[in-house]
Amino acid sequence: MVSPSLLTQVPSQTVEIREAHDEDWPNIYPIFRTTVEEGRTYAFPEDLSLEEAHPWWMETPPAFTVVAVEEDVVLGSAKMGPNRPGRGSHIATASFMVDPAKQGRGVGTALGNYVIEWARTHGYRGMQFNAVVETNVPAVHLWQKLGFEVLTTVPGAFDHSEYGFVGLHVMYKSL
Repeated sequence: MVSPSLLTQVPSQTVEIREAHDEDWPNIYPIFRTTVEEGRTYAFPEDLSLEEAHPWWMETPPAFTVVAVEEDVVLGSAKMGPNRPGRGSHIATASFMVDPAKQGRGVGTALGNYVIEWARTHGYRGMQFNAVVETNVPAVHLWQKLGFEVLTTVPGAFDHSEYGFVGLHVMYKSL
């Protein structure tokens, strides 16, 4: 079942969150590339071309990718789906990217609320984030505000571009 689009108010703007289509990928890719190459939040390979990066972000069923747009400008994107296959498929997971120039305006919160509701609607029992970089304070704060807790931190699991080896939080929220 495809989730409908959602209009949500964030400070000084109306953001629509809707299913991402292949036509959206060229507008998502600059956010993906910038975020990955900053080396602060994702362990995806760097220097991926438009075509190479596509399968790393654009999900196929049962997973789902969305975009947050304002007047056809992509502000951010999220992907969500089962955390594991088979007997682990009752727990959801998600990943998020917001255009660095648009951060601090509530786009991440809108995307976070969307994926939580998506997971509930699709019958998931909980949501697990496997790799939240511990030095990504805005993300950790946002997820805690939305009800996630840090279950554990894997020490030195992420090679941060500025801080070197830092921990990755495993975060969870019961649905």
